Amino acid sequence: MLYLLLATYGSIFLSELLGDKSIYTISSLGMRFRAVHIFCGFTAAFMIKMFVAVLLGQAIAQLPTSVVSFTSTATFFLTAFVIWLKRTDGRERRSESENYSSRAVLITFGAILFSEWGDIGQIMAATLSARYQLPLVVWLGATLALMTKGSLALALGRGLRRFIPLQVLRPLSVSLCLIMGVVSAIWPMFDARVG
Repeated sequence: MLYLLLATYGSIFLSELLGDKSIYTISSLGMRFRAVHIFCGFTAAFMIKMFVAVLLGQAIAQLPTSVVSFTSTATFFLTAFVIWLKRTDGRERRSESENYSSRAVLITFGAILFSEWGDIGQIMAATLSARYQLPLVVWLGATLALMTKGSLALALGRGLRRFIPLQVLRPLSVSLCLIMGVVSAIWPMFDARVG
C-alpha cells in the first residue's frame, strides 16, 4: 500500500508540474490574498477533484472538450473579474475579518475546482484507482501531490509579492487570469490540429 501511495504521489506530482494552469492561478491568487486562505481553498478543491477522479474512474476522461474548455475559460475570466474588483486602498487592511477570509477561500476554491477537469492528474488517479482497487490510497497520494504543487505555486506567488509593488499586483494578477482564460478557450482548437 505504501508503494502505491508513493507511486501515485510521485507520478501525479510530476505530471501536474508540466504545463498545468492551476499553478498560474494559485500563484496569481497568492499575490493578492493571504496564504492561509489560498491554501484552504485549493486544498478543498483538490480533495474534491481527486475524489471525483477516484469515484468516477475513466468517465472523467470522456468529458467533452468543449465543456472542459468553456468551464475553464469562464472560471479564469470570473477570477480575473473578482481580483480586479478587490480594493487596493487603505480599507484593504481589514483582510483579517471573517468576511474577507471566507471570500478569499471561496475565490480560490472556485478557481481551482471549476478549471481543468479531465486533466492528466485526474486521469492518472482514475486509472490507478481502477487498476489497484485501493481508492483511498490513490485519493490520498493524488491529493497530497496536488497540495504540494499548490504550495509551491503559492510560495512563488508570495515571493513575487515581495518584489512587485501592490499597485502592480492587481493588473498583473488579472492579466495572468485573462491570459489563462484565453489559452483555455483556444487550446482545444490547437490541440485538435496537432492531434
